[in-house]
This record gives sequence, structure tokens and C-alpha cells, in this order.
Amino acid sequence: MSKDKQKHQQRQQKIKENVDAKVEQAQIERGLLLVITGNGKGKSTGGFGNVTRAVGHGFKAVVAQFIKGGWDCGERELLSQHGVEFATMATGFTWETQNRDLDRQAAEEVWQRCKQWLTDPSIYLVLLDELTYMLSYDYLDVDEVVEAIAQRPREQTVVVTGRACHRKLLEIADTISEVKSQRHAFENGIKARKGIDW
Repeated sequence: MSKDKQKHQQRQQKIKENVDAKVEQAQIERGLLLVITGNGKGKSTGGFGNVTRAVGHGFKAVVAQFIKGGWDCGERELLSQHGVEFATMATGFTWETQNRDLDRQAAEEVWQRCKQWLTDPSIYLVLLDELTYMLSYDYLDVDEVVEAIAQRPREQTVVVTGRACHRKLLEIADTISEVKSQRHAFENGIKARKGIDW
């Protein structure tokens, strides 16, 4: 074996030993709170990836869509065919309705359904898509949301997406991913594309 191959094998063996040790130490089994935030594209896509993965393994998953519910949604079209229940605001983006009371009422209606899901131990995964905006805009009470998520069944995982996640949610999150924007096609005049952007 050449020296380069031998050095590579030794490096990889050390990496393997470190990873194996971390896997051995990780013995806690419970649901997680995942937050996918930041100003980049892909937060909802990441959340829906978790839903697809859970459903693919035969677990029950549900989705609350805040803000973007009025749009055609490829994920909703597909996942509803596989038993995924959706609660959708269906008012569209807040700058379209320009009606704070209507948006707040629609958010509260979806949140009431979410609270039921967050007490149901048969639900493996709850996606709260674009929830962060509901807290930023003060459409939902942050303390009530944090408490409901914190008190959920032990095995249930919750995924929260959206920009500018409230610090109280970040404090209780198990995993936080921040999606950073480097460039976005829309800024260069390119239209949102069906099957890619929605």
C-alpha cells in the first residue's frame, strides 16, 4: 500500500473512531424540536423533506401551513394522497390580504388544530410551516405556542420553519438550522417556478 493510501486510511480510521464514540454516547430516545430558519430558500422544503421521510417509514405526520396556504402546493398534493392531514390558513401572504384581523383569525383557527395534534401521541411528526411569522406579527401568543410544543408527547417530533425564529422557540429547540441566502433568482427578475418554488 502506498504512503498516501496508508495516510488516508489512518485519517479515515480516526474519523470513524470519533463518530462511533459519539454514536455510542447518544442513548436518549425521544422526539425532537427542529427549527429551520434564516433568510434563504429551502426552509419549507427541508420541513417537507422530514414529513416525506417520516411517511416513507410508515409514521403518521401532519402539516400546518401558515401564510402560503392559498397557493397551489405540490407537497400538499402529493402528501395528502399518503394520508397526511393539512391545516391551512389559505389567506395567502400577509401583504396580499392586508387585513390583520382576517390573518390573525385564520392563524388562530389553524393553531387550534395544531394544539390538538400536539397532544396526540399517535402523531409522529408535526410540521408547523412558516409558524415563525405568526409569532413575529403577534398573530399567536408566543408563550402559548412554546408551552404547547414543550408539553407534546415524548415521542413526537415538531419541525418549525420560517425566518426570524423567536428566541423562546430557539431556546427549547434540539436542532437549529439556519438557511442563508447567497443569491435568489427572484432578485434577478426570474419568476417563481411550479414544482421548484411551490
